[in-house]
Amino acid sequence: MQVTLTSKVQIMPDEESKDLLVRTVHAYTSACNFVSAHVFASQETRKQRIHDELYREIRTRFGLRSQMAESVIRTVTAKYKALSSSNEPWKIIRFSKPQYDLVWNRDYSLKGEVFSVNTLSGRRRMHFAKPASSLDGKFGTAKLVHRHGKFYLHIPVTHEVPEVSDDRLTDVVGIDRGIRFLAAAYDSSGKTTFFSGAEVKAKRAHYKALRKELQRVGTPSSRRRLKAIGQRENRWINDVDHCISKALAGSYPGGTLFVLEDLTGIRKATERVKTSDRYVSVSWPYYDLEQKLIYKAAMRGQKVINVDPAYTSQTCPVCGRRDKTSRDKRLHLFRCTGCGYRSNDDRIAAMNLYSMGSEYLVQSGKSMSLAGGVRSMAPDVTPAAPELSGSVTNAGGVSRPLQGSHKPLLLGFSLSRGS
Repeated sequence: MQVTLTSKVQIMPDEESKDLLVRTVHAYTSACNFVSAHVFASQETRKQRIHDELYREIRTRFGLRSQMAESVIRTVTAKYKALSSSNEPWKIIRFSKPQYDLVWNRDYSLKGEVFSVNTLSGRRRMHFAKPASSLDGKFGTAKLVHRHGKFYLHIPVTHEVPEVSDDRLTDVVGIDRGIRFLAAAYDSSGKTTFFSGAEVKAKRAHYKALRKELQRVGTPSSRRRLKAIGQRENRWINDVDHCISKALAGSYPGGTLFVLEDLTGIRKATERVKTSDRYVSVSWPYYDLEQKLIYKAAMRGQKVINVDPAYTSQTCPVCGRRDKTSRDKRLHLFRCTGCGYRSNDDRIAAMNLYSMGSEYLVQSGKSMSLAGGVRSMAPDVTPAAPELSGSVTNAGGVSRPLQGSHKPLLLGFSLSRGS
């Protein structure tokens, strides 16, 4: 299978090359806005038709070379086609950030420590700083970005990785995603890892209040500030998802099967909550976390599957009794009305996802080689006892028992930068 990662490379131009790059990216951006205005007015998104109408004018007006003009047309038409397929209202697309799309070998190349790029004055060569991630693979169309006086090349690099077959899976981890706990993972050894969402929820509430205040002011400077904090929040959320997915994939060996709930349509379901809670429920990027875990797992010889999420927090993992009254949402506590098993409701969901993953391997013909075979939940519990059962493990690998409290145990965790 193929996994595509984006490598961020910093370009090191001299002063003359820097001025030329600035003029090139601004000319490219201006050409994109020119073509965008034409597409919006004509509602014509066919690339060949736009090429016939605008190609010569793009080259004459903005001084772009032939491949650069072709890239402008392709970039703009792709944006409008994406807009049309999303069923959003037809609107003009503006290109405000100075950037330049580069086709591999036609517009740019990397050899040794030299970056060669097509500019308004022909090809120029300059040095670049090697990134932390690998550049071994198939290069795609890159973006040259000018930000804070520096130039960065964002290169999609496609890697070939062996697809993990079901007969090579030896461990199962059930992962429940939520708001109070961003992720709760139950594994083959019976341990549960919680990633607390308390700090994340508080920070998002801060951003929400700040946006509300800036929207109330309504000045040009407040609108610029709104845009800046929006970009900052997006970068921060992206980093959180990177950290969680990296911690999950890195905590388990190759041959691990991660089982996630299929949250397709979750937005419509969460929109039914009360207005004061809607922002928190609707806007967290569960899909982004899933996609990051998928590619990190693939790079480590692991696999991710989605299963039906129905009743995972209402079903007892010990006796199998399903009863919505067993779950106390206010206390985030599950207590089975049948056998009396008691635990945190997010942990219950993760345990049930684990069981579904084990069943998936059995049905796929896998002779289970998990520790103890298909893990039974019963040995870990005392059904009649009022204590929480099992254990939790924080990001540092410290395990603590879930005992002696009628409330779910809250564990914070330190986020280190993901990759």
